Amino acid sequence: MTDPPAELLSYLESLPDPHVVFDRDYRIRAANAAYLSQHAGAAPVVGRRCFEVSHHYRVPCDQAGESCPLARALDSGRRERVMHLHHTPRGEAYVDIRLSPVRDGAGEIRFFVERIAALPARPSGEAGHGMIGRAEVFRAMLSLVSRVAPSEVAVLLQGESGSGKEVVAHAIHAASRRADKPFVVVDCSGLPETLIESELFGHERGAFTGANARRAGLVEAARGGTLFLDELGDIPLAVQVKLLRLLEAGAYRRLGGSDLLPADVRVISATHRPLREMVADGRFRQDLYYRINAFPITVPPLRERREDIAELAALFLRRLAAERPLSLAPAALAALERHPFPGNIRELRNVLERAALLCDGTRIEPMHLPEELARGVSDIPCQGAPLAEAEGAALARLLAAHAGSRKALAAQLGVSERTLYRKLKFHGLGGR
Repeated sequence: MTDPPAELLSYLESLPDPHVVFDRDYRIRAANAAYLSQHAGAAPVVGRRCFEVSHHYRVPCDQAGESCPLARALDSGRRERVMHLHHTPRGEAYVDIRLSPVRDGAGEIRFFVERIAALPARPSGEAGHGMIGRAEVFRAMLSLVSRVAPSEVAVLLQGESGSGKEVVAHAIHAASRRADKPFVVVDCSGLPETLIESELFGHERGAFTGANARRAGLVEAARGGTLFLDELGDIPLAVQVKLLRLLEAGAYRRLGGSDLLPADVRVISATHRPLREMVADGRFRQDLYYRINAFPITVPPLRERREDIAELAALFLRRLAAERPLSLAPAALAALERHPFPGNIRELRNVLERAALLCDGTRIEPMHLPEELARGVSDIPCQGAPLAEAEGAALARLLAAHAGSRKALAAQLGVSERTLYRKLKFHGLGGR
């Protein structure tokens, strides 16, 4: 078996990013120091197959439901790029894989060099505070994030309120070349025209009543970094013209000023509004729309990634109740997973914050959830089903520990007194 060229191994050893060399049989033939320190565990990796080390699979990725860059490179003969979920000594992590074929003197592919770059997201909340998820729509979004982050292209994040657009914007910034520079958020919603312009571009002394001194704007504060325009659809048309100039010319003027000032920012925008319809109605400039929509990314609503609710909830509970180990009862988790969450991740956090305050123990039960969620559990028609049993047991424990009136208990649980009596009757607890 031919060994990888010594010159290639020497070159890879000098690189700061993790790199490995495979042969055509998926076997790892070499790994540089960066890979060994960041991705290798106690067991040796050289000589083992890549899918065994990175995925704990027994078969190649393309036979386990994932995209295999090695198989794709064999077919295409070119460099391939995919996003994968790898096992590391610190747990599972999303990584950006770039795999390049290496040919011999006869033009035959002999080896593959793989570069591995960490992405600002994890499948669970055990480490860090970035994006979390396993759902297919989340992984598709993350793949786009990994593609666009290293570039300077303007990004438009579109998604419902509360879906986490600012978190995604921060992840793009964190994976960009500007990561060590400022990430500045501009909330464009609800501000009058002159205030938005002043916030963005700053103002000169005397530009308006109360402007007693020159003031730098957020564009200047974000110099070298990222400017995040949240709820871009709320910017007035007059300010849209100046924002277009900023994007096209990389320059701006302070309010009340005449000097053209250079700008060095990467712009990421976000909105829940239908910008295309607003363009058709004349409420949003078409030229600005095409300029900020260079790379659109849809941030999925929580109802499309229900399998992520358990991990998101666990993360929020660790943050909200750091002094005690709070967890969700299976019936409570089922209630959350059934709920459509029109307020998305923001609503989930609020629901859990309330539940954490109502729960005196370490386990959140259905009765600690808002009425509409608890009702969703009790509406299951199967008497004696696990969810119904869990709710009945939770009610029994609450009754035993509660010395006050039924009205006080209903208020504590956030439900009406009538709803509480209905639930007690349903579970055979009405006489207590």
